[in-house]
Amino acid sequence: MSMTLLQMIAVLLFAAGLVYIVTKTELTRLMTDRKWQHIVFGAATCVFVLWLFRISIHDGLIIHFLWLSTLTLVLGFRWSMLVGSFVLIMSTVIGNDTWQMIGVNGLIGVFLPIIVTYAVFSYAFHRIYRQFFVYIFVCAFFPGALTIALKMLGLSAYYLADGIFTWDVVYYNYTQMTILMIFPEAFFNGFSMTCLIVYKPDLVATFSDKFYIDGK
Repeated sequence: MSMTLLQMIAVLLFAAGLVYIVTKTELTRLMTDRKWQHIVFGAATCVFVLWLFRISIHDGLIIHFLWLSTLTLVLGFRWSMLVGSFVLIMSTVIGNDTWQMIGVNGLIGVFLPIIVTYAVFSYAFHRIYRQFFVYIFVCAFFPGALTIALKMLGLSAYYLADGIFTWDVVYYNYTQMTILMIFPEAFFNGFSMTCLIVYKPDLVATFSDKFYIDGK
């Protein structure tokens, strides 16, 4: 099956973004820092396994948890982009996603959630009082809800724009499910970050006792 024009444009943008991120990331850290090695590959494995669990009410309309807000807070912006893209590519290789959709899935399903999460985190860090519960609810819980909503609404718009599905099919079998996914995704990310910060704060790149706990 050949790609549509929108799919080809999405592939080019996704590839260009990925190349740019690679050139700005110190990849040698994976070879020299054993702890970082474990964190990165552990995070990639967790996200990959999570993405294996998916449902489809209508053929071609796939719904699954993202967990990308947690990934972003744990690894930081650039590494989460690389790991998220790697997981997407592996998911496509094993046949869970199609090669025609890899650009669209990369832009809407990986880049967009990570960019939004990091933007919220950056805004909260510089503009909002830094405190433990602010970090959990504003930087993890809220972005979790926001990213799944933006991803599903973004894909809904794409399916309609590219003529892949009709409005009735997209709306009743995919878009409406957004409401049901918002709270579970938000809770999953908030709960994950709470556990990591309480028990393994050294694994979270964006969290420091100095800013969020000491003297509060």
